Amino acid sequence: MSEDNNFKGGQGQVVEAETFRDSVGTMEQSGKRKWVFPRKPQGRYTNYRTLVAYFLLALFFALPFIKINGNPFLLLNILDRKFFILGQPFFLQDFFILALGAITSIVFIILFTVVFGRIFCGWVCPQTIFLEMIFRKIDYLVEGDRNKQMKLDRQEWNAEKIGKRALKYFIFLIISLIITHWMYMYIVGYKEVFNIMQQGPFANFSSFLVMIIFTAAFYFTFAWFREQVCTLVCPYGRLQGVLIDKQTINVYYDFKRGENRSKWRKGEDRSAEGKGDCIDCNQCVVVCPTGIDIRDGQQLECVNCTACIDACDEVMVKVGLPKGLIRYATEDEIEKEVPFKFTNRMKAYTAVLLLMVGFLGFLLSNRGSLEAKFIKPAGSTFFVRDGNITNIYNYTFLNKSTKDQMVTIKVIEPQHGKITLSGEEKILLKKDQITKGTVNLSFPENEIKLSKQKVKIGVYDPSGKLLDSFETSFEGPFKIQF
Repeated sequence: MSEDNNFKGGQGQVVEAETFRDSVGTMEQSGKRKWVFPRKPQGRYTNYRTLVAYFLLALFFALPFIKINGNPFLLLNILDRKFFILGQPFFLQDFFILALGAITSIVFIILFTVVFGRIFCGWVCPQTIFLEMIFRKIDYLVEGDRNKQMKLDRQEWNAEKIGKRALKYFIFLIISLIITHWMYMYIVGYKEVFNIMQQGPFANFSSFLVMIIFTAAFYFTFAWFREQVCTLVCPYGRLQGVLIDKQTINVYYDFKRGENRSKWRKGEDRSAEGKGDCIDCNQCVVVCPTGIDIRDGQQLECVNCTACIDACDEVMVKVGLPKGLIRYATEDEIEKEVPFKFTNRMKAYTAVLLLMVGFLGFLLSNRGSLEAKFIKPAGSTFFVRDGNITNIYNYTFLNKSTKDQMVTIKVIEPQHGKITLSGEEKILLKKDQITKGTVNLSFPENEIKLSKQKVKIGVYDPSGKLLDSFETSFEGPFKIQF
């Protein structure tokens, strides 16, 4: 095979000296940023990705307004320590459940990557969706497709260039502001965001400052940094290099079919002349949003966006060659024609994931609707009155249910204890809120045998069902036992 094609024979694909692995596709040898101007993709996979992206964008803009049982569908209010997931409230007391959920999500991402590679990046990642489906489309709308964008970039700063760039970046700023306001709805809720907007920046200066910082971050990321997030910053891209192997499904170039690549000549018999199906048209390169050549093999910068698949298939149809020169496949399928199979490694990750999901489900189902605590105030002691020994407790009730609850307090052990509240016998607990108060617990003197003994207090609903119980200590006078 000719060295002009930088390809050497053997079991796998080898680019001479593999120089492409010594540099980043979006950077010049001098270290200067190389701007990527991808051609507008079109084709089957692009249509599928567009549908998925629009669905996810619709979810993003709709979820802050969706409620379940009066609770937000998703709210992560770190400032006020309020968390709602699927309408269910979570509190700091549930941190271990949230931590286990996060670990389970990581295991799922690992399994997904081992099987499907970096498909998440190209199809679901917010960075890709916002960039390719919103900001990149503004590029095409204002400046035109690839060639027009490159021409505009090279030309002097005349009225046309200044006007188009100013319009584009102004639209970017407006979109960044909209995204920021919607992101903030996931933190404080949509009503609070609307209130902040009505009251003005000086009435809520801290929130205003947060929004300015987030807007600047979005604007910087999508107007300038762009694909550099995927190629230089994103930790998931680094994780991919550790997790994928020859059995992982990825976007691959079929080098066995494509090489020896050469330009297309009408009416030629390429197989008879020892030529591969790749006609070296570079369309897979010009559509790539990260500026790589997929024909060099699997690369860290590839986000599996499928733009190269659509571009190559379009060319193959035009020249009368079979589609699929670039396709979803495993490395073993390309090199050895071995079909995909679920490996022992994938089965092990699946088993771990199922165990964690099962345990997480168990914790969620047994989380309970109420958490009660009875704590003696610091420095307090007992007092004796009318033959009864009394201790004072501060109670804290956390209503984890999605509705208000009326509860009563009773002594479970030892018997003959009496609860006295400062107000009504029953306590109303608002949903998703903490209720605090004071309660007196009394026992007849002959019931208390020790100076400090364990007591168990229960909290019940109106039907008599025990919602939660709490063990605490009860103090009494010191007694000598014979």
